Amino acid sequence: MTLMSGDEKHGPAATSTLDALWVLYDRVLQVSPELREAPGRDRFLLSKGHGPMAYYAVLAAKGFFPEEWLSGFGAYESPLGHHPDRVLVPGVEIGSGSLGHGLPLGVGTALGLRAQGRGEARVWVLIGDAELDEGSNHEAIAYAGAAGLGALHTVVIDNVSATHGWRGGIASRFEAAGWSATTVDGHDHEALHAAFTAPHPGRPHAVVARVAPKNA
Repeated sequence: MTLMSGDEKHGPAATSTLDALWVLYDRVLQVSPELREAPGRDRFLLSKGHGPMAYYAVLAAKGFFPEEWLSGFGAYESPLGHHPDRVLVPGVEIGSGSLGHGLPLGVGTALGLRAQGRGEARVWVLIGDAELDEGSNHEAIAYAGAAGLGALHTVVIDNVSATHGWRGGIASRFEAAGWSATTVDGHDHEALHAAFTAPHPGRPHAVVARVAPKNA
């Protein structure tokens, strides 16, 4: 991440996602540079697309593109823009940055995989807590729970920046819609891994990763 500069205002937004991203790509996701076009691969959708430096760093560390690309971050000729572009960056599944569309896209992806009979493929969406202010996410949460989209997983990076909260916390919002949900320390790798791999048959699964406000 230190190779990337020019978007310092979103540095904390990237730092807050780093631990969750690393655990996912290192220990959970069935995806690699060799499998990035495989129909049965897991899909990871970064809805929190502003401040993607941690995402780029993890993809480079896992071999999706050369580390030399990182130092050109944000430059006109660089594929690594301030928002990820699926056409330019190997391993990126969606272009993102406009908050509120990643989870609906995840619902559609899970439905598509179900229709194709690809029960082995899982869909992961990473969103920010303030992003839950977007109504499109609540429509996606309601639909996914009712449809029993067990392949769908959501990681909510919670730095307590949301305008609106929920009685009982963010996890309760998902549980009310029929999701499996848990809340963990967003910097504890073992806790994240346990939450990411917890069984949730027949229900979508949400992991709320709490991080310190200064690491927004």
